[in-house]
Amino acid sequence: MRPRQAPDIPHRVLVVAPYPPVRDGIGAYAVQQVRNLRRAGHDVEVLSPVPSAAHHHAELRGPAGAATVARLGARFDRVIVHFHPDVVYHLPPTAGARVSTGLSYGLAFRRLRHVELRLHEIDHRWADPSDPTARASRFMLRGADLVTVHSGEQRDHLVDGFGMPVDRVRLVDHGADFTARTTADRERARSSLGIDGDEHVFLCIGFVQPHKGFDRAARAFAGLGSRGARLDIVGSARVTDQATRDHVTELRAIAAREPGVALHLGFVSDEMFDRWIVASDTVVLPYRHIWSSSVAERAALLDRPVIATRVGGLAHQVEAMAGAVLVDDNAGLARALGAAVGRAAETAPLAMWPVGTGDDTEGSTVNRGVIQAEIEARATAARGGVPSARTWSAGGATPALSASVRRVSPLRAAAPVSARPGVSVVKRLIHRVIAWELMPITDQVNRLQRATADALDRAEATGDVAPEAPTADQGGETRDRG
Repeated sequence: MRPRQAPDIPHRVLVVAPYPPVRDGIGAYAVQQVRNLRRAGHDVEVLSPVPSAAHHHAELRGPAGAATVARLGARFDRVIVHFHPDVVYHLPPTAGARVSTGLSYGLAFRRLRHVELRLHEIDHRWADPSDPTARASRFMLRGADLVTVHSGEQRDHLVDGFGMPVDRVRLVDHGADFTARTTADRERARSSLGIDGDEHVFLCIGFVQPHKGFDRAARAFAGLGSRGARLDIVGSARVTDQATRDHVTELRAIAAREPGVALHLGFVSDEMFDRWIVASDTVVLPYRHIWSSSVAERAALLDRPVIATRVGGLAHQVEAMAGAVLVDDNAGLARALGAAVGRAAETAPLAMWPVGTGDDTEGSTVNRGVIQAEIEARATAARGGVPSARTWSAGGATPALSASVRRVSPLRAAAPVSARPGVSVVKRLIHRVIAWELMPITDQVNRLQRATADALDRAEATGDVAPEAPTADQGGETRDRG
């Protein structure tokens, strides 16, 4: 058994994490930890996956990354690894990659004197005993002397799911190393950002990714712009995959049509990040999934209430914060936003559908054409289009002209993965060689698709184009326009 190093005496420490000026939330977290470690007297160096202000940089993904951590970490008394799957696994993480990476990092950790994993995120499904990669994940985690997490739920899952010894999992305050990065008060912050002092400002801030759910907040905000409120979505896209590009396009479309919603795309400095929070009245965390949130901690540090979804460890993180409101779904989010500006949300239950007769089956009170049109209108709005306002003479709304165009899935390059050993490596190499040629083509095709759908919506909304009579596959039956 290797000797354990006491963390409270001066040591040579290697911190493994993304690092500024790289635009990464984990990097912003790590730089504050490094500062505090140095204040405590430790000699600290940093290893980052890309060139940065860190002392060392190297690719950290896969077995080669594990070998680098083991080789460099041998010179230090402690190694603190800020663990996130995106940092250590090749993406997307196939079963074979998870096994080879897990085993390699598990061996690397066992070679070092003292390893702490600051666990920012890990897929809960990887603990499933039926998953053939579960043993490799457990082997990797158990190779660390200490695993630190930010919520009791995360700690319980590591112990119960991954089988970590309870004495090697420690709960740490997410904001323990955080300090305010702005001196501006609310009035000065709003003045510098061009915000009216009387508006109720909701803020979604951080990297723009689908799982952050900023689109949920924008939809829940509907109608509040006329009540003296605004929603500012602030941040940049951390990754540039097709899903994120589509999500950014969706946010642009919502902001363009929803009064009071503003999208501010671009990386913000630490000071500007805090200035936005100070300028806000309520910070909104509408995440679809997350382990814990640095934004929640900064909101608490700067004394701003939060509205958050009850996902992952977020509920445990924010429930003790003053003024925090937890919601379970989109309807609850809309009610919470409405309550924050002093009114009840006017949200129609999803189960309420328009009724009709005429073409419906005998005894039915629900018009199938209206239901179909409503489904298509919601799908069109979700993709950033304008729902059709036209109606059939029988009383049901027509499908939007753009519906068939928007139903076509965006063009995406195939993921460079394979279940056959070694093939994924070859595919990734090929992908790197040809990606610069393929991405502009796929992007252009997708832009043309969106432009065509938007043009159809605009033409239909202004009456420049009359929709064709619906066929059997557009409404369940052919109707006579008379």
